[in-house]
Amino acid sequence: MKLNQWYDLGRKSGAAGLVFACLAGSAGVRAAQADEPAAAGTETHDDSGTNTENYSFHLGGYARAWTSFNLQNPPETSRNDRFSPSMVRGSLLLDADAKTGPVAWKVVGRADQEYKTTYLRDLENLNRQNSPGGPGSQLMDQYNQAELREYYADFSPVDRVSLRIGKQQVVWGETDFFRALDLVNGFDYRWRSFLEREGDELRKPLFLVKAKVDVPEADGSLQLLFRPGIDRLRDVGNSYDLYGGRWAGQPYKGVDFLAPGALNYNYRAPGANVGDMTGGVRWEGIAGPVNYSLAYLKTFNNDPVVNSAFAPSGSTPTGALGDFIFPKIDLFGATVSGYVPAIDSVLSTELVYTRNAPYNVGTNFFGGVLPGFGGIIKKDLVTTMVRIDKNLNLARFLGTSRPSFFSVQVFDKWIQNYKRSDDIVNMVGYGRAASQHSTIATVILGLNYKNDKINPQLAAGASLQGGGGFLIPSVEFVYGDHWRLVLEADLFFSNHKRQPGQVESSTGLFGSFANNDQFVARLTRQF
Repeated sequence: MKLNQWYDLGRKSGAAGLVFACLAGSAGVRAAQADEPAAAGTETHDDSGTNTENYSFHLGGYARAWTSFNLQNPPETSRNDRFSPSMVRGSLLLDADAKTGPVAWKVVGRADQEYKTTYLRDLENLNRQNSPGGPGSQLMDQYNQAELREYYADFSPVDRVSLRIGKQQVVWGETDFFRALDLVNGFDYRWRSFLEREGDELRKPLFLVKAKVDVPEADGSLQLLFRPGIDRLRDVGNSYDLYGGRWAGQPYKGVDFLAPGALNYNYRAPGANVGDMTGGVRWEGIAGPVNYSLAYLKTFNNDPVVNSAFAPSGSTPTGALGDFIFPKIDLFGATVSGYVPAIDSVLSTELVYTRNAPYNVGTNFFGGVLPGFGGIIKKDLVTTMVRIDKNLNLARFLGTSRPSFFSVQVFDKWIQNYKRSDDIVNMVGYGRAASQHSTIATVILGLNYKNDKINPQLAAGASLQGGGGFLIPSVEFVYGDHWRLVLEADLFFSNHKRQPGQVESSTGLFGSFANNDQFVARLTRQF
């Protein structure tokens, strides 16, 4: 992509574009002045006699490119799209840190731009034919963006107390892939589903006030979190491909659920008004060899549920079929982790009690055509995670250059007061009934060769209720301090796959990924 295209994209984004232009310009000047490029960015200091440790500036970031190809033929399109490019994407991220006396500043901006492949053009045309007028009719608007992802200030008003105010990410919890307590921020799953390696790239920052009070007498700290409710509406909750794009669940590619005459997002529904203030409190401490935390969080359900027009809950939906809403929930959680010498491993566990978790009902609603549109029911939920992390010495067998990372995790959701007659669906749009326990096991094995210059990894997961699974083999190549290349295959398995026009009652989470296996190449230049 040409530089002027990046500039035009930034210019159209208003204030974000202005900051990008300034940062890009200053970076260019420094690069021109430098004899050699810096490995991690640029720092400037005040040489006027003031303490230089209190005043500094640093700029880093990356330029990144992705290319992905379909490894299967999605049934929704008319042509054979096996091996067709599904994503050609470029991103530029700039990460600026500054210190001005007692205040530290952080600004992170990212611009994303994609090329419209033939496959994406076909999906966009299907949206225009099947469900015109919605976001899926301008598909690239869902992938192209330029924004300030984070901006905040850190300072300490009094001894032992530190404050961070601004748009930021807050990570609570211990889980990988599937989250229990880490629900402060939602995730953007529209362009890459849950598959991107770094959660920070998918997490949606929020404007928060975070206070941390150190209590060394108790070997711990107290964290207070306040969200004033001034975020953009779309920044709350998880964002999914609901507009017929490349990560729409089968058989809904080329079907825009957000088109006129279908469904809307309603961010102001009673009990689900994302403008309301929310927050939480967390104690984090050490007890002997164990790290632990206790937390309470008032937030919005990360996954949207449908307030159906056929069985409305609380308010009349604005969409013809209903509204996607994010009801408020209360979470009470605890985490524990520690090293166990007897097995030379780190054990971690997480336990979360969610009060009034919302679910959609109606596995056979409207003759099975609209599963999940029978209304909303609320149930308390217990989420449990247990994980073991261990370094395995596989050099003798696999020739690795150092011990290999091995991790096994079991993640379970247990619906309280479960009744089969409640007819809870596993997911809206699919007829599989939810089980009382929904358990997924994951395994990660990371290997290292050539002094960490070649790093293969295998990640796998499976539903213990027989709902399918995934397998993600990958390898990372490290070239010096700046270049990283990742080659990856994303493979999904399920015995139950809903086909276009089919009425069925067996497809669950992994079945929605049917015929969507991908090969991905990702190249990063860090600076």
